[in-house]
Amino acid sequence: MAAKKGALITTTTENRELPLEWIRNMGIIAHIDAGKTTTTERILFESGKTYKYGSVDEGNTVTDWMDQERERGITIVSAAITTFWTTNIKGDVPQESHRINIIDTPGHIDFTVEVERSLRVLDGACMIFDGRTGVEPQSETVWHQADKYNVPRICSLNKLNLIGADWEGSITSIRERLNPNAAPVDMPIGIEHELRGVVDLIEMKAYTYKAVEDSKLTEEEIPAELMEKALKYRAELLERVVEYDDDVLNKYLDGVELSPAEIKRAIRKGVVAGKFFPVLGGDNRMPTVQRILDAIVEYLPSPLDVPPVKGENPATGEEETRSPDKSEPFSALAFKVNVDPHIGRLVWLRIYSGTLKTGTPVLNTSKRADERVGRLVLLHADQRELVEEAYAGEIVAAVGLKETVTGDTVCDPSHPIILENIKFPEPVISLAIEPKTRQDQEKLGHAMSRLGEEDPTFRVKTNHETGQTIISGMGELQLEVLVDRMKREYGVEATTGAPQVAYKETIKGLAQGEGKYIRQTGGRGQYGHCLLRVEPKGRGEGIEFVSEIKGGTIPQEYIPAIEKGYREAAENGVLAGFPMVDVKCAVYDGSFHDVDSSEIAFKIAGSMAFQDAV
Repeated sequence: MAAKKGALITTTTENRELPLEWIRNMGIIAHIDAGKTTTTERILFESGKTYKYGSVDEGNTVTDWMDQERERGITIVSAAITTFWTTNIKGDVPQESHRINIIDTPGHIDFTVEVERSLRVLDGACMIFDGRTGVEPQSETVWHQADKYNVPRICSLNKLNLIGADWEGSITSIRERLNPNAAPVDMPIGIEHELRGVVDLIEMKAYTYKAVEDSKLTEEEIPAELMEKALKYRAELLERVVEYDDDVLNKYLDGVELSPAEIKRAIRKGVVAGKFFPVLGGDNRMPTVQRILDAIVEYLPSPLDVPPVKGENPATGEEETRSPDKSEPFSALAFKVNVDPHIGRLVWLRIYSGTLKTGTPVLNTSKRADERVGRLVLLHADQRELVEEAYAGEIVAAVGLKETVTGDTVCDPSHPIILENIKFPEPVISLAIEPKTRQDQEKLGHAMSRLGEEDPTFRVKTNHETGQTIISGMGELQLEVLVDRMKREYGVEATTGAPQVAYKETIKGLAQGEGKYIRQTGGRGQYGHCLLRVEPKGRGEGIEFVSEIKGGTIPQEYIPAIEKGYREAAENGVLAGFPMVDVKCAVYDGSFHDVDSSEIAFKIAGSMAFQDAV
């Protein structure tokens, strides 16, 4: 019986620890609708993790578990899932069951934060392409994100069964727009509706299937009409990969026939070094996804293949490293925070060294805060598996870390280290938000605070000029989803709209103005006279007033009154009643009357002169 949504599963940790070389921490990345979640679902089905193949269209996938994801048919938040796979193909990688920790990421640009933080902690990735179009705009974005973090990749051309599929054109687009060192390791048998399998260009065997539900690949001889083409692409593959292994290169140059194991060894070295990108192809709803699983195990790095993580000793400022060894001091990077309805606030950790046990005190070196781990859970989409300890090379979530947020380092208090933070792009769109009822104002603030912890690109601020609360993010869809989550998860209904624009006035060039205020009422009169010069300042520098009066043309006691008149006129605006900003004003001349001059007269004169200048 399947576990209920959000269920907790308790397990013992006996025999949980695997050799690090049998672990793969990898992500599924792509442009939206290329087939990431479909690929993940078939991987789970083929590896025995699920008994039924989930469908995005039917809204029953494992990794797209949020209501908003199933309603929209897109991935919104990254989901972690663990499965196991034993490769059936002989090679240097042992055939024991490998643990594959998968993070399925969104493809929509509004949710790029999920890709960014996932790639920061992953050892490898499988890049999915739509076999009809090849490289798409967001393909380039996530590819460069992977380059930024030096994440080795394998590639998969999906949807080769659909009308318009172009296997060779898609490979060309990868080489021309992303990296020239990409080459196919298999070749489709048929195309569009005639697709029925692949040719393994390393083993030189054909693998075919009959139906989606049929989880068996049938090994066959390569069809005669495809042999010439297969030999051509195999020769091209060898030319590209032999350089990554000296022994293989020497054999190749000597004309010695290379074994499949030797070819795979060279491919693996090229992939781990981030210099070569093998390309698989097919329909990722089909059993050929077993080929992707084999490639994950055969080519993507284990935690041992990745260089030791670098950090800084906060006490000395010197660089230190941590290796994926359980005997080293514990260190981990928090890369995601979310709130689980069953067990509370979860902090996702990538453990780089040492061992973490429940109840362990840890140091958040980013915040200089002492924390304690309450519980540890392994992540299975919306299900949580309680464990007692976690090891170097694992991805785990911790309960009880109250101060820790995305990008923070937690470590052994006796061996402090600060790992490199995660940098996120600045928001590009803003909306004004307010609760539908005043009673919900506090609840709205709480909801926005919680969601801000989960999504570092979601920002909240108050516009002090308009009094509005402004939310900002990476796009309209992201903000729409977050507002919907406020309603569903926190019971707060809110309305959004375009922020009110706080218009300002300013000047574009140098100008002069004169203000003369004279009033005779039969007794003592009023007299104030000044000349002002105004000039623009830089954006955001505000308004400024200086006095250049020399020789007593205006007594010093009247200068503050002129400044007050100028500032009040600037605050009220001249052209349309909006505040005037970024202006420098200088009083440089004027006159006064021994009897009739007063502060009020010079204040009015200052206001008149400024308005005359503008």
